[in-house]
Amino acid sequence: MALFDDPIVWLLIVVLVVFLFGASKIPGLAKAFGQARKEYDKAAKVEGTSTPAMPSQNVPASETGSTSFPSLDDPLVAAAQREGIQTTGKTREQIASELSWKLNKK
Repeated sequence: MALFDDPIVWLLIVVLVVFLFGASKIPGLAKAFGQARKEYDKAAKVEGTSTPAMPSQNVPASETGSTSFPSLDDPLVAAAQREGIQTTGKTREQIASELSWKLNKK
């Protein structure tokens, strides 16, 4: 039998929480936990149904504040494409690594 299956354990936990935080703060804590859970569920739902957010292809990565997915006018992307490397959906680090490997192989 698991420890948290016993109702007496749950009662002791509730008493301890009331003792530590006071009865007046319990509704605020419950509301904060509820909002956090709602935000978590919303983020998990969005993440599970869509692709990762990528900067627009015509906006340089430096202007979007993200360097994860480079734009088409990035010199690294241009060099990789000249070497025949597929760059769609790859980070700068992945592209650089693949380009380095291919150039060292020559």
